Amino acid sequence: MKDFRNLQVWHKAHQLTLASYQLTARFPREEIFGLTKQIRRCSGSIGANLAEGCGRRGVGEFHRFLQIAAGSASELEYHFLLAKDLDFMRATDHCGIQTQIVEVKKMLGALIAKVERERLASS
Repeated sequence: MKDFRNLQVWHKAHQLTLASYQLTARFPREEIFGLTKQIRRCSGSIGANLAEGCGRRGVGEFHRFLQIAAGSASELEYHFLLAKDLDFMRATDHCGIQTQIVEVKKMLGALIAKVERERLASS
């Protein structure tokens, strides 16, 4: 078992979740159970899956949770694009959050590749 707090990508994902909550607080009230909820759910899912994967035994399970986290990051990217296109947020805010999302996705991709190499080496 690993401590998820030791993963730099977890810290970035946590900051992304905090930023997601701040941005969605400005969304229209009628979106509280729609896009706001979806964005908050999938942003939190990134860090939560990193934490859960670290709590599992074996490289294979950790790898699976990393992939789930990466899927949630892609989902988040789409939801924020939709929010921008619906004029729920300014283009400058979208640009900032998009930069954070891409950074987390790249870090997840690198970690997935590293864990995959470890998996293959141990089999």
